[in-house]
Amino acid sequence: MRHELKILPDFYERVISGEKTFEIRECRDRCFQVGDTVTLKEYGKAGWSFARYTGREVEKVITYVTNYQQKEWFVVFGIADLPAEGD
Repeated sequence: MRHELKILPDFYERVISGEKTFEIRECRDRCFQVGDTVTLKEYGKAGWSFARYTGREVEKVITYVTNYQQKEWFVVFGIADLPAEGD
């Protein structure tokens, strides 16, 4: 399954750099599973304007999912780069 999610610029930068390898997300209306792909779309304010999509996005694969020690209806999932074509 493919999921499209908003992500704030500061977190987006950390995902791109490889520093942030997980997401904590509400799962009330979704079922995140290992092997699913997530497209993280950068979303934020530009100066004084309203928040909007910036046009930057990255696609990752979910490698691990747990709800251990999370609030009700929340999960943590690990993310990694998609495998290269042919792998």
